[in-house]
Amino acid sequence: MNEPLLRELVPAVIGVLVRRGADFAAAEDAVQDALVEAVRRWPDDSPQDPKGWLVTVAWRKFLDSVRADASRRRREELVEAEPEPVPVPDRGETADDTLQLYFLCAHPSLTPASAVALTLRAVGGLTTRQIAQAYLVPEATMAQRISRAKRTVSGVRFDQSGDVSTVLRVLYLVFNEGYSGDVDLAAEAIRLTRQLAAKTSDEEVAGLLALMLLHHARRPARTGPDGRLVPLAEQDRGLWNTQLIAEGVEMLQAALVRDRLGEFQAQAAVAALHADARTAEETDWVQIVEWYDELVRLTDSPVARLNRAVAVGEADGPRAGLAVLAGLDPSLPRHTAVAAYLHERDGDPVTAARLYARAARSAPNIPERDHLTRQAARLNAQLRR
Repeated sequence: MNEPLLRELVPAVIGVLVRRGADFAAAEDAVQDALVEAVRRWPDDSPQDPKGWLVTVAWRKFLDSVRADASRRRREELVEAEPEPVPVPDRGETADDTLQLYFLCAHPSLTPASAVALTLRAVGGLTTRQIAQAYLVPEATMAQRISRAKRTVSGVRFDQSGDVSTVLRVLYLVFNEGYSGDVDLAAEAIRLTRQLAAKTSDEEVAGLLALMLLHHARRPARTGPDGRLVPLAEQDRGLWNTQLIAEGVEMLQAALVRDRLGEFQAQAAVAALHADARTAEETDWVQIVEWYDELVRLTDSPVARLNRAVAVGEADGPRAGLAVLAGLDPSLPRHTAVAAYLHERDGDPVTAARLYARAARSAPNIPERDHLTRQAARLNAQLRR
């Protein structure tokens, strides 16, 4: 069974059902039922026309659900008049509704968590079970989240224009979740962003895809054999995926020459400079500071300001970095970890060890907590010698 092909066909098949008269929620449910049927009936090979097959089965699933709902007489009348569908796409079925589905699933009325879940279901073609496993929540909880999301957008017209920036933020959320269970969310986010990039010439879509590729290229070196987090400066750069790096850099350069800079392009430029350095010592920190200046100008993001403090500490020395850090909100996530790092580089292991230990207590995940705890233990061991 060609599971990637199935996932790619999901938006188009949902679009066909919506154009035939199904509402989005019912269409999405019917397509999910058709996918289950495909898994059962395509064990070795797919039919000659996979899209036509899915359209046929999904439309029959939809008709069955309508027939079962006696209270909806208008739809019952539509069903009685509707001929049995055939797996040959008609003129209206050749339209590509993928972009509209992106906009719908990333609607501003949805919470970020709901938008992510709905995007993975309706555009990504993942099952509720797969999404629940990826986010480490019970399947029933994820099913409720998706149902609420579909109810929220039920009144939104399918062809209503949407906001690309909202879609990009949802995809970035998916990418940053990493991976767990049997679904690699980082790879899935890249697949969906590639799909979006094929539908639009927006520079920020290209910027986000470049950023994802450049970060994903470093993935093999991010953890050691024992599962420990490996900081960027200590990574084995021979493990980085040079093909992904080349693709990301080329995509970024093509977007930058159009001179419509956005935040994802600026972030990708920082990632490209890291990827370009053969060793950590050869990193062009001066240029990285300049790109963070652009990012702060574009977004005024506290996280960008925090990352800029690190870059300044590398480019101009740790005391310069600490001076920048002093002007930022200490409650920022990872503020304490950055302070610990800069104090260590400034030759103050006592303060650094204390701050590493404090940062570990508020770390957002177990690998980061363990890394910060080891940093504190390393410095404390040195101090006792």
